[in-house]
Amino acid sequence: MKLHYYGHSCFLIEIESIKILFDPFITGNDLAKEKIDINTIEADYIFISHGHADHILDAVEIAKRTNAKVVSNWEVCAWLEKQGLTNVHPVNHGGRLSLDFGRVKFVNAVHSSSMPDGSYGGNPMGFVIETKEKNLYYSGDTALTYDMKLIGQSCKIDYCLLPIGDNFTMGIEDAIIASDFVQCNQIVGLHYDTFGYIVIDKEFAHKKCKKKHKTLSLIEIGEYIEL
Repeated sequence: MKLHYYGHSCFLIEIESIKILFDPFITGNDLAKEKIDINTIEADYIFISHGHADHILDAVEIAKRTNAKVVSNWEVCAWLEKQGLTNVHPVNHGGRLSLDFGRVKFVNAVHSSSMPDGSYGGNPMGFVIETKEKNLYYSGDTALTYDMKLIGQSCKIDYCLLPIGDNFTMGIEDAIIASDFVQCNQIVGLHYDTFGYIVIDKEFAHKKCKKKHKTLSLIEIGEYIEL
């Protein structure tokens, strides 16, 4: 299993031949747009955690080209259908979806959500991905919430993808607590450095994680790690 990073909160997981893209925001990201050509991204599925432009900007273009199935909340899917997408699957919190790579559970995220045109974006969510290789928790944008304990009690999480940029989401201290809640020592950072509000001190973040016996992966844009 490979985990590719395309900047901000955008990741692509390769599970054998299946490609799962999360929160595509590349052409609007000054750190990523010169490194990543969205026309080269292949996807079988696109998961969108909420409606903010920095998580959905490139979803329509990539989905139309690849015919990927787009999975998100009802309101986001309805908005995407208005943009011309037909291969969408609406879900809501607490539900599970069985797909050809495994199962996905849709869990709470404490954040806000509106679509790029200002319309209502429903409630934000995170995704618990269960596969025969590894299990991952992609939190999306969220504050620390006690609900995360339920994830650790119901599923063994091998990697947790958590926001560490602070200001709009958790910072590194709360991300460490979140990783304790889901009982996972492997943290992959997201939602950091893209804008001035969320630039982080990477050395500080690594020291905080090391002190708590956590491994923090900050993947370079355009690079990947083997899980």
